[in-house]
Amino acid sequence: MAEALRESALMTIGEVLSVLRAEFPDLTISKLRFLESAGLVDPTRTPSGYRKYSYVDVDRLRYVLRVQRDNYLPLKVIKEHLDALDRGLVQDEPKSGKAARPRTLVSVDSFPDTAEFAVTPGAVKVTRDELSQLTGLSPDQIKELESYGLIATLKNGRYFDADSVRVAQAAQAAIEKGLEPRHLRGFKVSADKEVGLLAQAVSPMTGKRGTRGSAEVDEAIRELASVCVKLHTALVRAGINKETST
Repeated sequence: MAEALRESALMTIGEVLSVLRAEFPDLTISKLRFLESAGLVDPTRTPSGYRKYSYVDVDRLRYVLRVQRDNYLPLKVIKEHLDALDRGLVQDEPKSGKAARPRTLVSVDSFPDTAEFAVTPGAVKVTRDELSQLTGLSPDQIKELESYGLIATLKNGRYFDADSVRVAQAAQAAIEKGLEPRHLRGFKVSADKEVGLLAQAVSPMTGKRGTRGSAEVDEAIRELASVCVKLHTALVRAGINKETST
């Protein structure tokens, strides 16, 4: 049943052409095939070799065609934009502002300082150079943070995820205030201890039938993490008040 519903949501190349021709009357099947060969879209194939396009594929094609028409960008640049969007980065709109981003692609507008916690890692993937641009950290400072275990690349060694971006931004703010990367190791040690306590606190829940990895466990971790941050903040504030009042 689920497979049948999934298949019914896919479109043939002819159906895609009909959908897009209302906005792009000069569009042809040959152009759609060319965009696929250029790596801008990757429709699935049936066992008999027919192309099947998802709504995400159609959104990508619409984006490509709009940017080509309105902003005269070459396919190489458009492909770089799509790659950045696929990795969760937000591209600046072309100057004319006419081409909308594909709404179904993952994007993150910012990395706010918040006490809310997501259990699963974000979809954002940034290169070392992009991390430097996002945070203002130098390549040497990024290497230092890595050496102290504050941030780490994903398994492929090429990208940092959203969690590393948040940590790097917080570290950069601390460095601006006079701390050095080596001073931040204590925060990592403290955080690891708190994570251990959280894991211990929710371990009875994970042993229940059907609750491992469930929303119930995830919510419990979020709530406990938020409480820990508030407690940490309150203790630091109390310590500072005590120092400054003496």
